[in-house]
Amino acid sequence: MPEPLPPGALGADPAPAPSPVAAARRRPEPPPDDVTAVIDALLVAAGAELGEASSAQLLDRARGLARVQNLVAAELARVVAHAETQEAAAADGLSGMRPWLRGHVGASGPEAAATLAAGRVLQRMPVLGEAAAQGAVTLGQLGVVGRVLTADVWATGEAAGHDMAAADQAVTDTVTGNHPRTLPQVCQRIADLIDPDGPEPVDPTAGRFLRITRRADGSRALRGTLDAAGGEKVEAALEAIAAAGRCEGDLRTPEQRSADALVQLADLHLAAGDLPVLRTVKPQLTALIQLEDLADPTGVAATTTLGSGATASSLVARQAACDADIARIVLGPDSLPLDVGRARRLVPAHIRRAAEVRDGGCVFTGCHNPAWMCDAHHLVHWIDGGATSRENTALLCERHHTQVHHGFSITWDADRGHWRTLRPDGTEILVGPLTDTRGDPLPDLHTADPPLFPARS
Repeated sequence: MPEPLPPGALGADPAPAPSPVAAARRRPEPPPDDVTAVIDALLVAAGAELGEASSAQLLDRARGLARVQNLVAAELARVVAHAETQEAAAADGLSGMRPWLRGHVGASGPEAAATLAAGRVLQRMPVLGEAAAQGAVTLGQLGVVGRVLTADVWATGEAAGHDMAAADQAVTDTVTGNHPRTLPQVCQRIADLIDPDGPEPVDPTAGRFLRITRRADGSRALRGTLDAAGGEKVEAALEAIAAAGRCEGDLRTPEQRSADALVQLADLHLAAGDLPVLRTVKPQLTALIQLEDLADPTGVAATTTLGSGATASSLVARQAACDADIARIVLGPDSLPLDVGRARRLVPAHIRRAAEVRDGGCVFTGCHNPAWMCDAHHLVHWIDGGATSRENTALLCERHHTQVHHGFSITWDADRGHWRTLRPDGTEILVGPLTDTRGDPLPDLHTADPPLFPARS
């Protein structure tokens, strides 16, 4: 018997038509040839055996790789800053290169900010840029320069007629010279010469900021700055709560008492219900846990999923349940919430809760905004006959909700169990730094999402 012809060959049966989702998928375009050559060389270097290398060889290798790291970091910063001026991130539905770096290549917020800031420094300091292009400047050194010789300081120097080319050369000489540790002092002296009086007085509240970083275990790290009056108010409120909670034998440190007071302040307002409504519901602590684990006081090893998507011990849910409303959500065999709700235009709280359990936050590819920042979007609009149901609901932050109503689209891939995002031209937005250097398909590294709750033995 002759072997059958492959599908699509002349005289053979036509190849089966791909599904709409598969047709929309694409692999990332391979990088330019120069970048491809670098990737190929580094992949070879990464496979080298180190066991027989001498100490001198190891140190020489480390020194060379440090230069490679500087080169790559500087070039990435240069490209990212230029892409920012071209508003290139809009092609993937994002507002700028900082969120693009976070959502598409997995950079943390500080890493993305540092890369973009370094690129802006290289744009206004060409001499330093030439040194960076030789691998002689680290990303950290570019950060030091950017924090002291800011864009405003540099513009002030240019407007005042200072020799900024000489300043650029002085900074570069310091970085590449024998005393790079004096870089902060050199930059500060230049800034003081440019503007001896310092910056003009500004609204003190303009400098306020609070950054809350969520760790993998659900705990938070807080970092921020308050002006004098604002800090006085916050400190007075926390001190009042901390003092009221002190008792004989209290061994907490002042820092622990302040942290407890901050949480208590949130508890008071959440319990009073006087906070503004968030996305049609009042803000609240949400903890998702199996009913059996909630009822079992010995289930310390069991876990609960918080509203932010973080995983914590079941003790968190048990403590919250002492003074909380408990809602039951029935899950199907695929660990997704079953249909809940009734026909109505606005998504009710119980359907939104089911969508939050499934999505965790904004489903637009590359976005990490949490559920409380999201709208409930109808995939098929209600006025076009779309039902108000879990299957027809997706969580989208305000920016990406607007994007989806202006050309972008999202679709649920039932085979893989996750959302896909398509650009207005139908190409799919993919994330991750991996791109094939020859244009061939990459192996699919994605694994199925774990079940919401592990199977019980």
